[in-house]
Amino acid sequence: MTAPDRWLLRTDTTTYAVTLEGDGRWAELAAWGPHGAEDGPSPMDWSGRTHFITPADAAPAEYIPYGLRPFTGADLIASRPGHDRGSWWRFDGATQDGDRALRLEFADDLLGLRTTLCYETVPGTDVVLRWTELTCTGADEVRLERFDSAAVNVPVQGGARLTYLAGQWSQEFQLKNVELDRGRFEMESTQGSAGHAYHPWLAVQDAADPAEGTTPTYGIALEWSGNWRITADAEPGGAVRVRAGRVPHEGAVRLAPGTTLVTPRLACAFSPDGLDGLARVWHRYERHLTGERIDRPHKVLYNSWEATGFDVDAAGQLELATLAAELGAELFVVDDGWFTGRADDTGGLGDWHPDPAEFPGGFDRFVEDVRALGMDFGLWVEPEGISPRSKLYAEHPEWVYRIDGRPVTLVRNQLLLDLGRADVQEFVLATLDRLLGSHAIGYLKWDMNRPPTERGRPGHPDGPDPERQDLDAAHVAGYLRVLDHLRTAHPHVTVEGCAGGGGRVEHATIARTDVVWPSDNTAPMDRLRIQHGYLHAHAPHTMSSWVTDAPGLFDPRPRSLAFRFVNSMAGVLGIGADIRHWTPRQRAEAARWIARYKEIRDVVHHGEVHLLGSPADPTCGVQYEEPGGARVVVTAWNTGPLDGAPLLPGRPARLRLRGLAPGSVYTDTATGTRYNGAHLLHSGLPYAWTPEHDAELTVLTRQ
Repeated sequence: MTAPDRWLLRTDTTTYAVTLEGDGRWAELAAWGPHGAEDGPSPMDWSGRTHFITPADAAPAEYIPYGLRPFTGADLIASRPGHDRGSWWRFDGATQDGDRALRLEFADDLLGLRTTLCYETVPGTDVVLRWTELTCTGADEVRLERFDSAAVNVPVQGGARLTYLAGQWSQEFQLKNVELDRGRFEMESTQGSAGHAYHPWLAVQDAADPAEGTTPTYGIALEWSGNWRITADAEPGGAVRVRAGRVPHEGAVRLAPGTTLVTPRLACAFSPDGLDGLARVWHRYERHLTGERIDRPHKVLYNSWEATGFDVDAAGQLELATLAAELGAELFVVDDGWFTGRADDTGGLGDWHPDPAEFPGGFDRFVEDVRALGMDFGLWVEPEGISPRSKLYAEHPEWVYRIDGRPVTLVRNQLLLDLGRADVQEFVLATLDRLLGSHAIGYLKWDMNRPPTERGRPGHPDGPDPERQDLDAAHVAGYLRVLDHLRTAHPHVTVEGCAGGGGRVEHATIARTDVVWPSDNTAPMDRLRIQHGYLHAHAPHTMSSWVTDAPGLFDPRPRSLAFRFVNSMAGVLGIGADIRHWTPRQRAEAARWIARYKEIRDVVHHGEVHLLGSPADPTCGVQYEEPGGARVVVTAWNTGPLDGAPLLPGRPARLRLRGLAPGSVYTDTATGTRYNGAHLLHSGLPYAWTPEHDAELTVLTRQ
């Protein structure tokens, strides 16, 4: 079948061009950048000469198997059991839907495998989605050892600057970078989730063009809630090639005749405006994922965990709810400890019934009392968790991950349910339906506080062959099935995603929840760094952030209550402090901040974001511009030394704003100060920091 010279995909402002090369044996990237970048010689062109490698090893291939590409890293490693690994393709046709979707098919008749490369643009964004469909067409099964979602080629001149997000529990989303001139960079999670150590997100820039704000920047993000891997290689000839995909727990997947495996989607983004511009591309994409629910304002919540821990009872919770309502909170969430057997973390998980001893007047009466205060009501659950002392475990020990004859590992004194099992899914669905159908619950916080360890599903005589299981994919499918059910069966319920903090933040979860919890660390300076990294990859309307009394774990410098509020107002505002111990003055200040947040949260959640500096700078901030530009909100923080005034000469710190209209006039709604747009772009907003005044929220209106 004859193919055209190339296929073009167009997003709002970018073009992605693909050609068929290698005598029709593989597809290559020809151009990726702003509209018009495809007109001219491809930056991926190479001489075609090779020595000691094959042409496929040097090609900027979109996706290519081991066999055709034996040396420099293949995206697909497949074989028939008992046979040698490798696949050799022939092009088998293309289907294109305008400039919005493309499918390229390659066949290997001897192996019995058809590979379809899939592309789709996302309306209103500069994101191209890529994934691969693998179909067993022969009489024998195919063993898939590696099956990435896609490969992304980036033309660089002097090596690549890779930016990624790394950390650990309580220190997630730390922004890191490394220069890759030669060799390989790889990160992964095998914890059955996105994980705390690395995030399935990567940005690539040309190291020879370091001017932030004007550097063409490419990004990828993998939509997968299980094990994953991202690999970046400095290829022969100088280009950088990034591969991303899921990692099967068993090491390989067996594809039976007639069946198709669909890889997770890989979102590919481009911005000519550096990391800051790339962040805005991701924010627009995540507003698209949220869909029509983006217009539902996120309520200011109060969560009782840091005030009471497991010591949950109706009287104590109502005391907190009353104070929270007086502050202006719109939602009260009871965290861990509300169900039977949950005096501490050694029991109760799996037995999801309100503890009658702690709610003597009945749980419904308690919920009604909270709602009578003018607030919605929410509840914490951990559907995948199970305590060995629970009634559920006594009835169904076979529901947990385990390996026959081997000890089990307790993490947080609990085990993990095998959510890939249909009977476990039905239990979780019935449990959540019962809770949400029996009680007036408008908010659900879904937590996951341990990864799978002994990940086995002991087979029965009539059960499946363990070698043909795909436990990681099955668990992800069960998890997403339950979230999808919540959306359709309980559309009024707001769902928060959490996994010991930010352990399960990726696009599959973000598309099915309303907010996510980036970290269990709520200390002011620590959290500022976490949120700075988070906002490079994810949108403010997805970022749940609480004001608490927590001291710093990594940066113990004290900060004001204002600092904590302005920090939390940069996303979705919540309060988690023990407000019973706040002074009347602190409560009054909190009420003022909450009232201000309600006035500007639509700008924060829907606006165009600019990240102004970083927490490593003495002054940093985040700028949010309302669609149309009528209002601009700036959250700013002092993270470094003061200016020495009044004892020594000193000038106020300044934050240069971005993207404003130079000829317009902007008025500070609090002070009445008027600024020309050019002044704010060139000189910036002034901040006279003091030990007591270490954060500020500025609202500007454009005339």
